[in-house]
Amino acid sequence: MTETLLANAMLVLPDEVIHGAIRIENGKITDMDQGSSVPNGAIDCEGHLLMPGLIELHTDNLERHIEPRPRVNWPHASAIIAHDAELASVGITTVFDALRVGSVVSNKKASYGEYARHLADEILDLRRKGALRISHFLHLRAEVCSETLTAELAKFGPEDRIGIVSLMDHTPGQRQFRDLTQLRAYVCGKHGLSESEFEGHVADQVALSQRLGALHEAAAVAETQRFGAVLASHDDTTAEQVAISARHGAQFAEFPTTVEAARACHDHGIKVMMGAPNLIRGGSHSGNVAAHKLAEADLLDILSSDYVPSALLSAALMLGDLWGDIARGVRTVTLAPAQAVGLTDRGHLAIGARADVIQVARVGGTAALRGTWVQGRRVG
Repeated sequence: MTETLLANAMLVLPDEVIHGAIRIENGKITDMDQGSSVPNGAIDCEGHLLMPGLIELHTDNLERHIEPRPRVNWPHASAIIAHDAELASVGITTVFDALRVGSVVSNKKASYGEYARHLADEILDLRRKGALRISHFLHLRAEVCSETLTAELAKFGPEDRIGIVSLMDHTPGQRQFRDLTQLRAYVCGKHGLSESEFEGHVADQVALSQRLGALHEAAAVAETQRFGAVLASHDDTTAEQVAISARHGAQFAEFPTTVEAARACHDHGIKVMMGAPNLIRGGSHSGNVAAHKLAEADLLDILSSDYVPSALLSAALMLGDLWGDIARGVRTVTLAPAQAVGLTDRGHLAIGARADVIQVARVGGTAALRGTWVQGRRVG
């Protein structure tokens, strides 16, 4: 039997913060006490925050490790292990690795190919071999404006640890790319398109969406049920789009782009997730609604690190300061995401819960991680 006692800590519980200690045995929390004493053999947390490990539902971070420079394909096993270690180093103990399904192969200038099945196999294989420090699930980002979505989804099954399927629709002129100037900057910058080539790309994508969009959307919803996964919407902009997401059974909304959409999500019982970088930067890099505006309106439930893993912890503490309630801020990165995807064994400090725990000091306005434990084993 392995035993760890973390003492003299500010325990961040779901609804309050108390001074105390937790005992960990065989990967679970077995006891909790109040007080500041440090018994013999205990780890002295020096009055720092002790909170559940962070739960990340949507991150693009693995892509950065796999392609550290344009057209550089890094060895995948090395990239996955480095991604995993980085997440552990910033307090993330459960991650849903986001993989795009749905490709465009006929457009020579702006094509993107299939990769999700092969990469998922590599992640799952490393997990089976015990090479990863934290808990990994899959998040399939189903791109309905594509040519191959149904064929790619068919390659996955309930055995693949798919926790989330999100409905992505990057058809030009709506949702994230309602403003074509933002799309022009992104596509032309990435693929080097001329203005005429960009106009042709837009026309091709709109035609593709009109031909296959509805079919792909229905297929993705059906496959979500086959996987036993949770459905999420993405970039809802209008109340009408939210109503469609609700009819599909979406449990949470990734990055709604307007206050109107976020309010409609709450009206339909859909949790709202926003990006931690948006909150820290004070606004969206693509011109959409600022996360702090939704927080101030009580329309923000979950945070995602999106493309900056270290942003998750800092943003949660920022929210705690904004709301005057540290426990509430921490819930947006622990209990709230756990509940959104049906994980009942983690996301909170309680007797019997999985011992995914992090120790955090506050240095001025910055969060400084002092320790990460996954099922009671120190990994960072």
